[in-house]
Amino acid sequence: MPRSMRERSRSHHPADARIPERRAHHPDLTKLGGWRAMQDEASIGGKRWDEERRWALRMGLHGAESIEDKSIPTFARGELPHYAGINTFLKAPYAEDVLEVGHYDATVLGIPFDGGTTYRAGTRFGPQGVRKISALYTPYNYEMAIDLREQMTLCDAGDVFTIPANIEKSFDQISRAVSHVASSGSLPVMIGGDHSIGYPCVKGIADCTSKKIGIVHFDRHADIQEKDLDERMHTTPWFHATNMPNVPAKNLVQIGIGGWQVPRDAVKVARERETNIITMSDMEKMGIDKTIEMALEIAWDGVDMVYMSFDIDSIDCGFVPGTGWPEPGGFLPREALALAAGVAAEGICGMELVEVAPPYDQSEITALMGTRVIVDVLGSLVSSGKLGAHKRHIDKPVTLPHGEFEGKRWSNAT
Repeated sequence: MPRSMRERSRSHHPADARIPERRAHHPDLTKLGGWRAMQDEASIGGKRWDEERRWALRMGLHGAESIEDKSIPTFARGELPHYAGINTFLKAPYAEDVLEVGHYDATVLGIPFDGGTTYRAGTRFGPQGVRKISALYTPYNYEMAIDLREQMTLCDAGDVFTIPANIEKSFDQISRAVSHVASSGSLPVMIGGDHSIGYPCVKGIADCTSKKIGIVHFDRHADIQEKDLDERMHTTPWFHATNMPNVPAKNLVQIGIGGWQVPRDAVKVARERETNIITMSDMEKMGIDKTIEMALEIAWDGVDMVYMSFDIDSIDCGFVPGTGWPEPGGFLPREALALAAGVAAEGICGMELVEVAPPYDQSEITALMGTRVIVDVLGSLVSSGKLGAHKRHIDKPVTLPHGEFEGKRWSNAT
């Protein structure tokens, strides 16, 4: 075929329209976040990762002679391998002695309680589920250029001893545990559990301070009626929290509310107390940045600290099937993570992640999403320099009695 005919044939080929024009120069990658994060990683350092590997060899013995990587111990200790070990949250140290939580910037507390559910139970297994899948994560986030192991301290104090058959006694236990952690100066991070725990968790912090606390609440449901089925259930935490003198109702901001599962009783209370609701549609119209700006402006107006409550069912149930009261039309995962991190960037005095119900989960994706919310919040606090900013407001710390014991339990050691 003559050259001119070949050229005409190619010029009329429909595929030619899809071939982009070749660039004459290499794109400037230095303008991308990925390039900057790659450079920033070098400044993080690795002192604590080296420390953990030395600790693992002390606690788990040196590995077999055939193992070439001499940092691998005989017994699994610490972060690696992700499929082995006894799971705390993010494989963080277990503070079996809760008197030691003050040595850490943040303390994870499991609250295995689902006595406040009004539809399907199972959130008592939420702390187990979140801890288990959290082993999949490392403490390092590439895009944030944050390594939680290197840039903060974190422990897991285990679970609060809740009473399955008694809501009020469980509330007392939860408030007491949260008060202990908050009084130590450590940031309390609670893994629920159903959303009824919102009230005793906020109370635990409010009992330790004379200062005022605002609340940012992510959910599809308003959760602010006084009672449900004649009890203080998972639909009622913010009625009782905003009854406390230092938790003003006007500083309660609820983001994502909407759909067909918001009781009119709750709407009436929200109207009477003049609380603030930003619906899912509002968020879509305003955008993520404007929603964060508005939420922070309202929640922080005239208060000293802000508490974050994140209900996993605020995310569209297609992404989080393992929850007690699923509702379509919620946040997309990227929206939820951006909103939570944006709110945390101004600082928080505590947070809860609630309503993960492993019995209804698929491939642990709901628990994984819950884990991601928590670590993104911690990463945002570190990145913004706000981790620990709440400490100066804990001006009424509590002191709780403890028992006396010497020796090692279940041991023949002298």
